[in-house]
This record gives sequence, C-alpha cells and structure tokens, in this order.
Amino acid sequence: MPTLEDLEQRLGGLEGRRILVRCDFNVPLRQTEAAQREIADDLRIRAAGETLRWLTERGASVTACSHLGRPDGKPDERYSLAPVADRLAAVAPGVCLAENLRFHAGEAANEPEFVEALVTGVLGAPYGEQRGGGAFDGYVNDAFGASHRAHGSIVGPPQRLPSAAGRLLQREAEVLGGMRTGARKPFVAVLGGAKISDKLGVVEALLSVVDRLAIGGGMCFTFLAALGHRIGDSLCEPDRIEDCRRLLDSGADIVLPSDITALDAGGTVRQMRRNIPDGCRGLDIGPGSAAEFDDVIAEARTVFWNGPMGLFEDKRFAAGTRAVAQSMADARAFTVVGGGDSAAAVAQFGLAPYMDHISTGGGAGLELIEHGDLPGLAALRNSPQQ
Repeated sequence: MPTLEDLEQRLGGLEGRRILVRCDFNVPLRQTEAAQREIADDLRIRAAGETLRWLTERGASVTACSHLGRPDGKPDERYSLAPVADRLAAVAPGVCLAENLRFHAGEAANEPEFVEALVTGVLGAPYGEQRGGGAFDGYVNDAFGASHRAHGSIVGPPQRLPSAAGRLLQREAEVLGGMRTGARKPFVAVLGGAKISDKLGVVEALLSVVDRLAIGGGMCFTFLAALGHRIGDSLCEPDRIEDCRRLLDSGADIVLPSDITALDAGGTVRQMRRNIPDGCRGLDIGPGSAAEFDDVIAEARTVFWNGPMGLFEDKRFAAGTRAVAQSMADARAFTVVGGGDSAAAVAQFGLAPYMDHISTGGGAGLELIEHGDLPGLAALRNSPQQ
C-alpha cells in the first residue's frame, strides 16, 4: 500500500496541500447528568493522532472525516461529531472535522455524487478553522475499523485523488494481516463473544494457521452442545451445532471450558461442570477453565484474543475475561487484542499497557484474518492515482 511518504513525494511536498483523512471516530458516547454527550473511550481519536500530526507538521491543511453510529442517512443530533471535535482539537490541533458522513445516504451506498461532494470539499468541515477551500489534493485512509465496508469515503477517494495509508491503518494491516503467514509459533487464538455464527468463518480461517484455539464466551455452548453436553438455558445456536461438530471432528486442537459460572433460576451464581441443568444459564467460564486457558496462553509465542469469556460488564461474570486479560499481560508472547469488547475489557482492567497491539477494529480485524484483504486496503493498492 502507498505510505504517507509516498503521498508526500507524489504531491511534491505537503506544504499548503489540502488533505482529506478518513478516520474512525465511531467512539462510545454517554449522557452526563446535564444531558450532555461525552466520550466514554477516546482510544480511536488518540490512535489517529500520529497520522494527523505528521501531516500538519509538514504544512498540510488537514480535514478529518468519520462516521458515528447509525443515523440512517440523515442528520440526527444524537450522532453529531461535536464531542469528537472537542477532543480532536487537543489531540491534533489545527485539524478540521467534517460532520458525520452517515448523515448522507450516499456514504453507505457509495454513490458517485457523494464521493464527488466529499473530494471537492462541498460537504465542508464545520468543526475547526479551515485554511483555504476547494477540492482536496490528496487522501489518507486511517480508518482501519471501517475498511471492511465498501463505503463512499473508503473506496471512492482513491479513485479520484493521490492516496495513502495512514500510520494506524498501515500498522493494523501489518500486524493482523501478518498473523496469517508470519506469526511466531506456537500460535494460539482465544475467541469469545456471543455467537458462533458471527465468527464461523474466522474460526475456520484460524484453524488453518493456529496451533491451538481456545473458545469461551456464549459461543462455547454451541460447541458443548455438539459434544452432547446439557447446556440448560445458555445461549445456543441449534442450526450451528453440526458446524461445531464438524470442526471438533476435524482433528484441530480446540480447547473448550471444563467448568462454567452460571446463574440459576433463583438468581444464585453457581459453579458447575460442563453439564448445566435446565433453569441455569452459563454466563462465564469457570475458574478451572480460566487456569487451563492460562496454561495455553503461557505456552504460546503469539496470542490473538477476540471476544470476552463472559458477561464481563457484570462483576459476577467478569472473572473469566479478567483472567484471560491477565494471562495475556503476563505472557512472553506477542499479544494482539482484537478490538471491540476485548479492547474495552483490557482497558477496564487496567491491562492495556501490557498488550503488544490493541486493534481499533474488531470486525475489520476478523475479516482481514478471515479473507486476507479488505475493501479499503484494496482500494489504496489499486488506486489509479498512485
């Protein structure tokens, strides 16, 4: 992919050049007591700072753009980027910010008219003081978390402008893309989350490259059902049981929980083995499983983790996820946290500084591992403007 240095050379320098940067500022927001919206986690804004500052330090006039939430293609004050603009001003002074791209139906539909308005500056940048105006001279994609979508702001500008990958996008592609071919062995993956249907393709892709795969979270119960265990009222996808049985019968080294932390009908938290009685619902891996997963992680040289081990937002069911996060922090391996809830968990437990790489794109990272490419990456590589 073309780099920032490639873009600088292509444009004959960046002084006075107008550069459009697609970022991923789809950050979680919360309401304050004064009914104001504030950012709950600014990781994605801080992560874009390196690229934005590199450009402005070389004299470029930079406008960032992003989506936030799902406003259904029309303006909606609940999804305004105003809170992002305030934080961005501190992270990357002098950078302007366009309003939420998804206020326009043409973004998700990749409509040519929308792309034209974007690259020619017609959409404007209401946050920040713009230097000059008119069409942009170059484009940078630093929105890894959105690069699995063939949206207008992701795949359109590389067809029209000299383009490059930002530092964040480049690093994410190198780390996550490289896991398919260059991971140090033993390579262990730990997967959690609610549904196996969401990650079936990823599981199959990982099984072709990892040495061991540990599975927790809600998705483990479909696997346990495939082994013939009773799972009570735990989350299960009956139409995926045969898929799970096929994977278990493939000879792959798949590690499943040996015990479960469950909630019974009376609201009591109970520890139990793999067979869960009716009326009980498994909501976390048990302490024995956490110790077994720790052993698996301790033996690895590369670990990829995506998805919590249980309902970690509830302290009663956070122990499994905390244990995996701590095992990752203590490991001698190169550790990669696959974004989303896993990234939120390591931040919540204060363990983020001990991870080698925390991805800003959960879904994008999984798709890159599964397919080996993303629309946003391909658009940059195939840009006729290089």
